[in-house]
Amino acid sequence: MVRLEDGDNLCDGRVAIFHNSTWGTVCSDYWDLQDAQVVCQQLNCGRAIRATTGASFGQGSGPIWLDDVLCDGTESSLDQCVATHWGEHNCQHYEDAGVQCSGPLPPRLQEGLHACSGRVEIYKNSSWGTVCDHEWDIMDASVVCRQLRCGVAVSVNSSFGPGEDPIWLDNFRCVGTEGTINECPREQRNINNCTHSQDAGVTCSGRFPVRLVDVNSRCSGRVEILYKSTWGTVCDDGWDLTNGDIVCRQLNCGKSESITGAYRGQGGGEILLSGVRCNGTEDSLDQCIANPLGANHSAGCQHAGVICSVFRPGRKLWLFRMLPWE
Repeated sequence: MVRLEDGDNLCDGRVAIFHNSTWGTVCSDYWDLQDAQVVCQQLNCGRAIRATTGASFGQGSGPIWLDDVLCDGTESSLDQCVATHWGEHNCQHYEDAGVQCSGPLPPRLQEGLHACSGRVEIYKNSSWGTVCDHEWDIMDASVVCRQLRCGVAVSVNSSFGPGEDPIWLDNFRCVGTEGTINECPREQRNINNCTHSQDAGVTCSGRFPVRLVDVNSRCSGRVEILYKSTWGTVCDDGWDLTNGDIVCRQLNCGKSESITGAYRGQGGGEILLSGVRCNGTEDSLDQCIANPLGANHSAGCQHAGVICSVFRPGRKLWLFRMLPWE
């Protein structure tokens, strides 16, 4: 039996192994990514990102059960790898091995008005706990919203009521492009000066529908998104064919053949979204990295447009994805 201790979640931390009715650690002599991969697979935590040495998650206690571990990466559990006999080692706990895997449980939002707003809670050491709002900002919230497939961040606040102990983390410094909140840098300050009155919260836009307008085809035109019952446009700063591909895919219109700004005139109402940066794998525009919804946009913004490869004349239709709380 294996578990990870003193990390941010159940998928990273110091490697602990259960033997002879006692939890102990693993020495990091020869510890590498193949060894870490076996641990991640055993814990259903995805792929190994990092194999750590030198007790990077802190020193453990108890026996050091394994040393000189040599896995080939195909084993189903750590105790199937080549290693010294149980308890034989020449190590101290400052050499304890650790692992960071790709697949921790995502955060959850509690006590909000819908599934995409609420108090931010993360899972660590087999328990859900809260995040202190010291330096919690819209960039941190943006990562949470995207990770939960809840669109883009609208606001941050601490108004969703107090959670319960523990308060796990504090002082995030996300830049907004991270794939998960666990990838964000943060200062390692003592969180004992936080109380549950400071639990961080977020409101996300939710999934938003997309349409293309001002051309006699639902597969080309100015890009518009629906938020709070109002259609608005997308700024063309940085707008490229990859972004266009996502819109075309979302509308079942093939791939983008060309993109344009101010397509068929300005029109379209308020610019709601800017700084869109899709990587090409997203299913919909609201999964792409973008500035917070309604953020200040460049004075030179024009409305983004796209011409998709599939021409579909007739009524202007759009793909309407139900919001997650409906």
